[in-house]
Amino acid sequence: MTLTLGHKIDMLHGSLWDKLILFAFPLAMTAFLEQLFNAGDIAVLGRYMGKDAVAAIGNNLALIGVFVNLFLGLALGANVVIARCIGAEQDRQANEGVHTAWLLSLVAGFLIMIVGQLITNPIMQLLAVPPEVESMAEVYLRVYLLGIPAISLYNFEAAIFRSRGDTATPLVSLLVASLLNIILNIWFVQWFANGVAGVAAATVISISVSALFLLWRLIHSHDVLHLSLAHMRVNRKLLKEMILIGYPAALQGMVFSMSNMLIQEAINSLGAAAMAASAISIAIELAVYCIILSFSQAATTFVSQNYGAGQGKRCSQILWWCLGLNILFTAIACTIIMYYAYAIIGFFDNDSDVLRLGVERMWYVVAPEGIQIFIDIFSGAMRGYGFSLAPAVLTMVGVCGVRLTWVYTIFDSMHTFAGLMVVYPISWIVTGFFIVILYAYFKGHVIKHWRNFVAESRPLS
Repeated sequence: MTLTLGHKIDMLHGSLWDKLILFAFPLAMTAFLEQLFNAGDIAVLGRYMGKDAVAAIGNNLALIGVFVNLFLGLALGANVVIARCIGAEQDRQANEGVHTAWLLSLVAGFLIMIVGQLITNPIMQLLAVPPEVESMAEVYLRVYLLGIPAISLYNFEAAIFRSRGDTATPLVSLLVASLLNIILNIWFVQWFANGVAGVAAATVISISVSALFLLWRLIHSHDVLHLSLAHMRVNRKLLKEMILIGYPAALQGMVFSMSNMLIQEAINSLGAAAMAASAISIAIELAVYCIILSFSQAATTFVSQNYGAGQGKRCSQILWWCLGLNILFTAIACTIIMYYAYAIIGFFDNDSDVLRLGVERMWYVVAPEGIQIFIDIFSGAMRGYGFSLAPAVLTMVGVCGVRLTWVYTIFDSMHTFAGLMVVYPISWIVTGFFIVILYAYFKGHVIKHWRNFVAESRPLS
């Protein structure tokens, strides 16, 4: 089986392991290319403008994560609903879901862009950004926010393609955008007196190109994914279902990012070198997380379609295949990255303090990052069934609760970089343990009441 642009994967029949890899690999590459936008910004600024400019971007990563996670969560709701419609062979509802999701993305994108501009100044004060970094951090964020509607459109459009098993089309669009972003980064940083504004503008232009490409593909699609701008319509029942499934994931991601904002405030108190080191390491951490996320979304999409088709046994097989494959590929990635840790950090910034702290953070965060697999895979599978609120709440309480408690107690007393970083693996271990217990309960409930669940959770017509 080869993967080509627009290729559809049959999720309902045949072997699973190869199809899950074919689905997840382009998805991981797509997520990785998304991270290259920030990594490219950091690399260019690190070489042209130094650690203060890198720290300015790093200061904004958590806040940007709040906005992006909102779109990812709602887009995941759209993905589940459309995939379930396709699995149940309800083509009309699937097409109405496409139009509903696209309009939701447009409204959400412009709304968040406006809200973001209004809260930029208060956020800078909340994070206690050092004076030498504050002006650059604010400029970068304000320019970046102009691209929020395009980021929203891209994530929803990509989710629409994934609902039918096509992960190659979003990958191609983002590959083109990533190459454009690298070129524009180098070009714009020399045009703008404030280099951070240049790299932010490059990101806005590049992601807009990607969103427009996917829009063009949807308009020229000849199946259930066809989008007609002249006949836009909202199916209120499908919209409600998308929000009910998507908002817990969106809320989880947003609260998760908000907790990271408080951790960022703690990092800021340790100086510009710690800020720059964290910014670089975060880009690497997110690159590894691309693998974890790809198999989590594979679990969600495959379970959604098979659940819509009433294939309960296959849904369970999907979870275990996703778990095993995710562990394998994540372990390989983490091993390679940690082996070259010093070289990777040095590529972005060769300042001795930044290098030392960056590698130190990687040992605390990248090396044990595979623990997250249990959280994401079990949560992703439950979302595929339409059961998204409980794992989202549990993740919020587990991850965010542990981290916030740690920041205001343990870290407050020792106030060291290592003392702050160790909270990441601890929060993953605690949350993963309870997520597995939740799934065990949920599995028994689904098997016991399978027919009732199918009847109640089928897409609304």
